Amino acid sequence: MNKTPSQQQFGQNSAFYLTSTPHATGKSLQRLVDLTAPESTWRVLDIATGGGHVAYTFAPHVARVWATDITQEMLDMVKAEAAKRGLGNLRTTYAKAEALPFEDESFDLVTCRIAPHHFDSIPDYLTEAHRVLKPGGTLAVVDNIVPAGPVGDYVNAFERLRDPSHLRAWTMEEWRAAIEAAGFAIGHEEQLFKPMVFKSWASRYDDVMKRLLRALLTQATPEVKTFLEPQGDGDAFSFRLCEGLFIAKRD
Repeated sequence: MNKTPSQQQFGQNSAFYLTSTPHATGKSLQRLVDLTAPESTWRVLDIATGGGHVAYTFAPHVARVWATDITQEMLDMVKAEAAKRGLGNLRTTYAKAEALPFEDESFDLVTCRIAPHHFDSIPDYLTEAHRVLKPGGTLAVVDNIVPAGPVGDYVNAFERLRDPSHLRAWTMEEWRAAIEAAGFAIGHEEQLFKPMVFKSWASRYDDVMKRLLRALLTQATPEVKTFLEPQGDGDAFSFRLCEGLFIAKRD
């Protein structure tokens, strides 16, 4: 079976996502726990689990966590890491975000963090999340977001050049409209800027690609630089990305 760009990207770099600072320790990880207040009886579904960080974080607080992904290498790694951490209530299974293999109204909480910009259809993912949540259940989603207009277009093109599995990061307005259209009531939203150390962010690429990516940051328009904030020199060179976080209830 031919792999999709996402499966190729994440399969080849599964170990990176286990230790990646923005994924493993980013502010939004703890914010999800603080804002959802998980309960010991809950069944939780973490969609597109990647390195498994959301699943590991919630597992000690709830009855069961299902971690899904479309990349077998990721699922194998998460299963092994859960065993290493003694998380016996964590289960893994293959699933596309837009076609979940779970019954209607079977989860108290559905999470998804830093993944939807890779999805074929964010609206279909939200429809599926709504379907598998119990009435009154909680959707907690975090993803990279961009401003509207040319700045957002530039950031998306920049990200896709580095990672072809990046389809498109949305604006906060697009997310808000789509979540509400899927039948959710938004209870909380916020934006979180996250620092990105260029050396580690671009570590998987050759010198030619690194020079190109760096030039796209340092030679961008003033408006793009205001959003990405490239700064520093040498190994200290960095920029920032922005995450949007939404907590919503199923009607």
